[in-house]
Amino acid sequence: MLADRLVLVDAAAGVAITAAYVSFAMLEATDGLPVFGGPAWLGWVVAAAVGLPVAARRRRPLPVLAVVVVASASATLLDITREPYIATALALHAVGRYEPPRRALPAALIALLAGAIGLVVGEAFLTPSGSIADSAGLVGLFWLLSGGAWAAGAHFRQRDAAAERETQRIRAEERLRIARELHDIVSHNLSLIAVQAGVANHIAEQRPAEAREALRSIESTSRSALLEMRGMLGVLRSAPAEPLPRQPVPDLAALRGLVDRTIDAGVAVDLEITGTGNPPPGVALAVYRIVQESLTNVVKHAAPANCAVRVDAGEESVGVQVVDDGTRPARSGGGHGLVGMRERVMMYGGEFTAGPLPGGGFGVSARLPCERGERG
Repeated sequence: MLADRLVLVDAAAGVAITAAYVSFAMLEATDGLPVFGGPAWLGWVVAAAVGLPVAARRRRPLPVLAVVVVASASATLLDITREPYIATALALHAVGRYEPPRRALPAALIALLAGAIGLVVGEAFLTPSGSIADSAGLVGLFWLLSGGAWAAGAHFRQRDAAAERETQRIRAEERLRIARELHDIVSHNLSLIAVQAGVANHIAEQRPAEAREALRSIESTSRSALLEMRGMLGVLRSAPAEPLPRQPVPDLAALRGLVDRTIDAGVAVDLEITGTGNPPPGVALAVYRIVQESLTNVVKHAAPANCAVRVDAGEESVGVQVVDDGTRPARSGGGHGLVGMRERVMMYGGEFTAGPLPGGGFGVSARLPCERGERG
């Protein structure tokens, strides 16, 4: 795994930095510069405190940074080394990437200030021939290296956060899409089944032949609902690496069967499909669901009624209109059906209206652009 490989890389970097600082502590005065003159064990401890914490920088960014900064400053003050704090840069990169800005920025400022103070004190005041001007170059290099490492880490953190937000947005849209599909499937088919079962129960003794016909319609409707539900559950159960089951997507041609089932439920429906356009699958499915939900509302709230379904499949857009002459009870239509239809249309940048008609009844009208549906 990538995380395990990164831990190994950090561990290797920590060992390499520790080994370098041990070698610095063992240098002799051959170039005129002050060298570490303390006991060997102290040099080993400081070297280990500088390098080894780097191995845990991704898991404990702030504690690692604190230890590394203090140890690096100590190494400078003890004349072990005056290198521009490679370990501090690595620790600051982890802080920028894995800590929130409210903690990462103050930690970076404190680390840069502490490192600069250590360099200035070690170079200007503890070195006999040193001066503040001599330490300016080292401080500038330290700030450039360590500050750049922190900035790079913060950039990667922002990139990861943006990617996570996009992932959450896609998941939310997918959950909403699935909820709409399940609502349309369950609401429509159960409404038809309830109406047909009520008819069959009412006429079972007087007209058994018609009752059997209603039962056959219930069987057909329930089988259709089960097929759609099985397809939807198959999508939900599929692992990300598995191919999604390929189920037939309802389109304009499937509207006839939808209308026939609604007629069996006692609503007189007149379907008319005009135009020669071939809308994309997504747009065709949206039109199918709009008609399905509209007919469901007629069955639930307005039956018995007459209903007219008009679909105009153009080359650039698809228009759909569902109008009925039924009488709805007060406060009907307040559920998720109209909201779901509007969301489907808005997803393709279309137009949607729904509401009572002046002469009585209820109308749903929508127009969905085909070009945007293809890109969506």
